[in-house]
Amino acid sequence: MTPPAPARPARRSIPATVLGTRDERLKEPQPPRAARIAAYVLFFPLGFAVSVCGAFVQALWPPVGLLLALAATAATFYGGLRVTGTRLGAAVPAAGWFVALLMVMVPRPEGDNVLWTNSTSLAWLFAGSILGVICATLPTRAGWFPGVAGPPR
Repeated sequence: MTPPAPARPARRSIPATVLGTRDERLKEPQPPRAARIAAYVLFFPLGFAVSVCGAFVQALWPPVGLLLALAATAATFYGGLRVTGTRLGAAVPAAGWFVALLMVMVPRPEGDNVLWTNSTSLAWLFAGSILGVICATLPTRAGWFPGVAGPPR
């Protein structure tokens, strides 16, 4: 009698292969507190830099520049979430992103503007804000309070 052929593993989608499934993400160990704090400190200026660069890129090559700026914004927010394992990890680069937006939205005394009231600028502002909210509300390894590690699982 021949043994049965081994069952093939189920095919995984590309996002599940790259990002992992929800269960796999929730089983990952929580990084040490010092590493999380260092990541928070580094992700704030990274969010700031992505916002400033995105303000110029989205206007430079519309509509490809808008998509590129949104991809960098989403990667920064989601990277903060995955590196720290907390919702605060996504909120900190979003805060840096928003602070930079406040600075580039204010017109200069000479009359220069970085962000204008055109469709690509408004789409970047709106979609980037939505991406920040989405990333900050994804399931994490942390407990119910943002930035605080949950009980061991």
